[in-house]
Amino acid sequence: MAEKPMWEQIGSGFVQHYYQQFDTDRVKLADLYTDASCLTWEGEGFQGKNAIMTKLSSLPFQTIQHSITAQDHHPTPDSCVMSMVMGQLKVFLLKNVDNKWVCTNDMFRLALHNFGA
Repeated sequence: MAEKPMWEQIGSGFVQHYYQQFDTDRVKLADLYTDASCLTWEGEGFQGKNAIMTKLSSLPFQTIQHSITAQDHHPTPDSCVMSMVMGQLKVFLLKNVDNKWVCTNDMFRLALHNFGA
């Protein structure tokens, strides 16, 4: 079996690390954002590490079970990695800044659908 492309390794490693931090100690997520990062949470926008961390810290739940059914990762022309996480939908745009992968863009929209209708 062939080794996964580098962008898939970066994307899947980031997703695993992100959700581990989200589930155990959200304060540590601050290391994954920059002052130029953007977050959209259920249609509400936040820009900058402080605004993003204020939002993530204010979520009304302390623990959550993430349902990741699939994830896709693509390289971008400007050497970033775009990651789309299926389940309850999350999209990340990752950029290498000073030899560290950070999240420049993060979008979340709870994707609950009535499949029985």
